[in-house]
Amino acid sequence: MSHNYNVSKKLGVLRTDEFDIWLAEQQPKLRTLILARLDLVSLGHFGNHKRFEGLIELKWLNGTRVNTFMWGTAVVVALYGGNKNGQSRDIKKAKKIRDEVLEGTRTLHK
Repeated sequence: MSHNYNVSKKLGVLRTDEFDIWLAEQQPKLRTLILARLDLVSLGHFGNHKRFEGLIELKWLNGTRVNTFMWGTAVVVALYGGNKNGQSRDIKKAKKIRDEVLEGTRTLHK
């Protein structure tokens, strides 16, 4: 039996410098899990997440959090990462970065 999977729309994933710096500081195994999750997000599979105040918080059982948002209908921007302990500070920072992206004062990359 053959399955015909049709991914009608792949989402672009852009990243901030802050996200990349944070990601580089993580252990290799966690870094791999986060990058794999972003690949799934690009296919529209967000997994365990919470949506609030225009953000999408990707969540892992170990407490890791990655704050993203949808930009238009086709781009997910990875803003910043952290863990549950620093969650409120990380959310504030992610909102500030998101606002800069929307204002056009923030550079993003793939």
